[in-house]
Amino acid sequence: MSINRVVLVGRLTRDPELRTTTSGKSVASFGIAVDKRIKPQDGSATADFFSVSAWGQTAEFVANYLAKGRLVAVDGRLQSRKYTAQDGSNREAIEIVADNVQGLDRPRDDDGGAPRGGAAARATGAAPAADEYDPFADE
Repeated sequence: MSINRVVLVGRLTRDPELRTTTSGKSVASFGIAVDKRIKPQDGSATADFFSVSAWGQTAEFVANYLAKGRLVAVDGRLQSRKYTAQDGSNREAIEIVADNVQGLDRPRDDDGGAPRGGAAARATGAAPAADEYDPFADE
């Protein structure tokens, strides 16, 4: 019996890239940074960086609702593949193939991270527009 399962919580390092294979399947590629529990004293990176790919409906969800900087939970498996680089050297890549991806924080607007509608609209006394309603905003 073998088990290949990975669960990670981290932030997207870039916007997801959605592609469609020649057979019509959707695939999204993105990276995540996962903070290390113990911070290195030698000044090296305080996070580990992973490449992630998601397929089908999960890929479409990721591409439509997640963006760089968002906190996500990724549940999937490790996959390794070998390839030949442009310089002719043999390389191996290890990536996570996501079965499930969940956004763990609220998306930020382009105006510096203020919550949609909700608190900003109430602070000025105006009601939020119908397309700005956020059911998760603090009351």
